[in-house]
Amino acid sequence: MNKEVVIIGGGIIGLCSAYYLQKEGHKVTVIDKSDITKGASFVNAGYITPSHIIPLAAPGMITKGIKWMFNSTSPFYIKPRLDKDFLQWSWAFKKSASLKKVEKAIPVIKDINIFGRDLYEKIKASGDFNFHYERKGLLMLYKTDKAGEEEWKIGQRAIKEGLNVKNITADEVRKMNPEANIDCKGAVYFDSDAHMTPQEFMTEMHSYLKLNGVTFYTNEEVKDLSVSEGKISEIITSERKLNPDEVVLAAGSWSPLLTKKLGIKIPVQAGKGYSINVERETGITIPAILVEAKVAVTPMNGFTRFAGTMEIAGINDKINPVRVKVISKAASDYYQGFKINQEELNQADCGLRPCSPDGLPYIGRTEKYKNLTIATGHAMMGWSLGPSTGKLVSEIISDKKTSLDLHPFHPDRTF
Repeated sequence: MNKEVVIIGGGIIGLCSAYYLQKEGHKVTVIDKSDITKGASFVNAGYITPSHIIPLAAPGMITKGIKWMFNSTSPFYIKPRLDKDFLQWSWAFKKSASLKKVEKAIPVIKDINIFGRDLYEKIKASGDFNFHYERKGLLMLYKTDKAGEEEWKIGQRAIKEGLNVKNITADEVRKMNPEANIDCKGAVYFDSDAHMTPQEFMTEMHSYLKLNGVTFYTNEEVKDLSVSEGKISEIITSERKLNPDEVVLAAGSWSPLLTKKLGIKIPVQAGKGYSINVERETGITIPAILVEAKVAVTPMNGFTRFAGTMEIAGINDKINPVRVKVISKAASDYYQGFKINQEELNQADCGLRPCSPDGLPYIGRTEKYKNLTIATGHAMMGWSLGPSTGKLVSEIISDKKTSLDLHPFHPDRTF
């Protein structure tokens, strides 16, 4: 049965959901309060990351978080504030950061990432798109023995999950990417990962969906939702009223603002990330994470992107120059003779990533409303999990057996 589906949110999750839903024959409308040209879906590192098997809420992160809380240059910065939602989220994060919970999450995270990577490759192979996609793996570059040992432990755990991972020397790193002049002690190399140029995919997907009958209402904000007999009966925006059969909430960091109107609690905190584009030759051909600095480096189509930091400080789009300089310094530390110039620093951008307390996204129907599917909370893996989430959303709404077990992602789960 074909349904009228309204998707709230036009980021990577919303567009991928629209893609699979329209392929199932549903009539799809996407509402976004922006013009779908900016935000986290455009400024991220563009990674597809089966390597990222450890959730943010891992043992030791609380201790590090407290230590880093008072250092605005730290990779993971939490702005202390007396806010009820933030305090509840922090408590849930603490409870999630146990070895037992992390071990349980590892295969779940790996499987949904690999599913997402396979779907990206199918979308690319369809012939409908021309976006940049490469699978060159990921180098976890480290400068100290301690960082190398910690990274290799993760690598060994990933090998147990069936991923191909190698611990390689500095000389081997330089042979892999001789033009980059990399200064490191060694690297853990994951061959499972791929990378893209996000704005290419987003622009092409937006155009494709419009050509294939998806309606877009942009620069339009959802103001309220009416409920009747356990269903969302009406969506009231700044411009119109809509009466959908099904609703998909994929509004990223803004999702809790809408779930509150429905009496649903979805713990999400906005995690700000920054990126700097360098539109000149850098010699960097293989994606890398600069381990000690937690900075991602991606050779995109026509430029190199340096991205990083996790700043949990509420919903805002202010650029903190101190944190931008941290990314710039890391680039110079790991790539000898390279320097991001002031003009490039001035063009730095940021995006807000929706972080759940346990590092797993929310994907699925809530018990409270029969026609509401939630798809948010992907944190740093939003790009990687766009197609897998979109496919799962379409399977839920089309009443099909889902490709993955949805239980770990249940939006009503407790912490």
